[in-house]
Order: sequence, then structure tokens, then C-alpha cells
Amino acid sequence: MTEYKMFEGCVIGNRIPFIEAASRKVFDKLGIETSQAPFSCCPDPTGVKCFDNDAWLTIGARNLCLAETEGKDIVSLCNGCANTLRGVKHQLEHDSLKKEKVNSELAKIGKEFKGSIDIKHFVDVLKDEVGLDKIRGAITKQLGGLKVACHPGCHYMRPAEWMESDDPMRPTNLKELAALSGATVVDYEEIALCCGSAVTNAYEEHGMANLKKKMDSIKKTGADVIVVNCPSCFQQFDTRQRDLGKMFETEYGIPVLYLTELYALAMGFSPDELGLKFHRTRLSGVLEKLGI
Repeated sequence: MTEYKMFEGCVIGNRIPFIEAASRKVFDKLGIETSQAPFSCCPDPTGVKCFDNDAWLTIGARNLCLAETEGKDIVSLCNGCANTLRGVKHQLEHDSLKKEKVNSELAKIGKEFKGSIDIKHFVDVLKDEVGLDKIRGAITKQLGGLKVACHPGCHYMRPAEWMESDDPMRPTNLKELAALSGATVVDYEEIALCCGSAVTNAYEEHGMANLKKKMDSIKKTGADVIVVNCPSCFQQFDTRQRDLGKMFETEYGIPVLYLTELYALAMGFSPDELGLKFHRTRLSGVLEKLGI
């Protein structure tokens, strides 16, 4: 299988490294080969881009140059990183003036953006490169009886013109992949709704209102766990549920798993090996239900 340059992103490496650990275990099981590069922040699509688009393009292009040097595509564990890097490539490929300006800056450090490699979200690598049959064959413990609600997140799907991943209003990729674990995937009305993470940082009241609408919709399904593929979404669901419950006097208590954590459990890894004890919303009820 193709070797990729792994782009973990800032949030996973600095705040939730157990997700990287689970992802690497799953990648090893599935034969996804990765190597490292001295990447910087992507940078954040909701941060730098809003204030200085040229700086956003230049920093992102510098990251792409590192992968281009080795002729290897990037696999990203993060929605925001995949979105930024694909967005930078898209903008530079469609704006020759921007590309010239960025390359004049990159020339100062001996680099040039060529646009010769691709950036893939790990969900798309699993679905399109690894394939459902191979994933199914690596599952050793069917997670039957577990009900999961999937949240793919905004930046995985939108803008569609450069993400080219899933239907932005009726996403199916994450649901299809989660179902391979043997868990029952439940449908809910607000699957395409933002979790409110970026909004919460600036306007907490509005971000939490978004999260409440999302969580209320999920709670109605009786889901045991929320499955995500974005570190910012993971943190919003995992760390903000207690605050949300206090704010609206409602008990939620629905734990969160990254898709790779769900797979790792289904591949026989123990909770201790995966660092599940570091989740804020405890998984004890889920693990007990699974007999783990």
C-alpha cells in the first residue's frame, strides 16, 4: 500500500495524544504505512485564514512542500488540517497570482509549491484505499449491541468544491465505516449540524446552543456513544457535556469515540492500551455493555 506522510495536527498531538496512539495501532493492523515530516500547524482554517489569507496560504504551502520533496501524499487525522491543506492547494492551483506571491515567500527558505501531491482525510483512505472488506477482515470482536451516532463534522465535508469527500448535507461515509465494527448506527435529524466548537470559543452562548440542539437530537436515539473523526469535535462533545448539562439542567453522559478508537476496540485492543481513561465523559458503561 502507498506510504503517506502522517499529519497528526496540533490538537491531537498536544491535547488528545491517545487518539494518535489508537490511530497508529489501527493503521498498523490495516497495513497503512506512514512516515513523519517536520510539519508545522496546518494552520487552523478558522484562525489564521480569517485574519491573513496570504499567511495562511504560505504556511500551508510550506507544509505541502515537505511532502512534495519526498513525493508522498499526506494522510490527515484531523478535519481542520485536511481542510486547510486541501484548501491551500485548491486556491493556489486556481489563482496564479497568489501562487506566485506564495512561492516568492517560500523561495526565502529554498522551497517552491508545485501542487504535485494530494491530501487525504484518514476516513477517505480507509474507505477508498483500504476498502471495506479488508477492514471487516481485521475486526476480531464484533461490537454488537452498541448503538452509535456518527458526527462527521463540518470541515470534513465543506466546502465541497475542495473537500470532495461526502455529501455535505447527507453524509454517509462515517456511518458506513462505523457499521463495520458490528455496532448499530442510529440516524438522527441533526447529523449535518456543526457541533459548535469554533463558535463556542468566540461566542459561548451560541456555540453551546448549537451543541444542545445536536446533543438533544442524539439523545432521542438512545445512542450509547458518539463516533467522530475530528479532534475539535471530539473535544466539544467530550469536554463540554458536563457544562452543557449544568447550563440546561439536562443529563447527557453520552461518551465519545474517535472512529479509530472504535476500530481498535473491535480489533481486540484493551481500553488501557488505548488510553480510554483519559476521556472526560467516561466510557465505563459502554465497556461494561461490551463485556470489556
